[in-house]
Amino acid sequence: MPISNNFRYAIESQNINIYYGDFRAVKDITLRIRQNKITAIIGPSGCGKSTLLRSFNRMNELVPSSHIDGEIHFMGRNIYSPDVDPVEIRRSIGMVFQKPNPFPKSIFENVAWGARINGFTSDFGRPNMDVWVEHCLKRAALWDEVKDKLDQSGLSLSGGQQQRLCIARAIAIQPQIILMDEPASALDPIATLKIEELMRELAEEYTIIVVTHNMQQAARVSDFTAFLTMDTDRSGILVEYGETNQIFTNPHDDRTEGYITGRFG
Repeated sequence: MPISNNFRYAIESQNINIYYGDFRAVKDITLRIRQNKITAIIGPSGCGKSTLLRSFNRMNELVPSSHIDGEIHFMGRNIYSPDVDPVEIRRSIGMVFQKPNPFPKSIFENVAWGARINGFTSDFGRPNMDVWVEHCLKRAALWDEVKDKLDQSGLSLSGGQQQRLCIARAIAIQPQIILMDEPASALDPIATLKIEELMRELAEEYTIIVVTHNMQQAARVSDFTAFLTMDTDRSGILVEYGETNQIFTNPHDDRTEGYITGRFG
């Protein structure tokens, strides 16, 4: 499947192989991620889900032994071209990690700092920083809970609140895509539900790609689902990709059905 340069797709990968040293963690993955939709990546532990996710904003490059073959296009441009700055890519493709990781700063500064170092100003009719922080916290469904304690440490919040603060921080630099790596796995059921509701709201404005071990979560929140598993070399391969309803109710591959029904994985 050739790269289409069709901007209906936020991300297009073609024949991606990702290595850690000599080990191929991800093998020949071709995938098209639609804009303003939620795409879930599911599969057994060790099949390369997080490795694939992190390739979409070049985070794997932070691991010295990692290298990649193939192409990943973001809005029609190969992000692995030599003339592409990975820092610029990460401004456009934000990341929310499995474990909440707020900065050891105030709630206000957790949001404002990222915006500030990425060149935010109030020129040309843009809102001032107070207004922008409020906007981001509202988009992350956190404002009503923290509006009277913005000067308190972000570390003082509960786990679920910290994760929503990290989402507000990601929003603050105005990305086009938000990557989420198991964003609710460390949270209780109530906090998990809030994160899921937030993801659906954010999909109105952002493309979201989420790695999850929770198949019920994938079925609840995502529009599209990619199922990965491991081949005989323990490399991650893409088995099936399609609309979530089809993947969960009428999978085309027996391996997908086996995983979803719990027969393996």
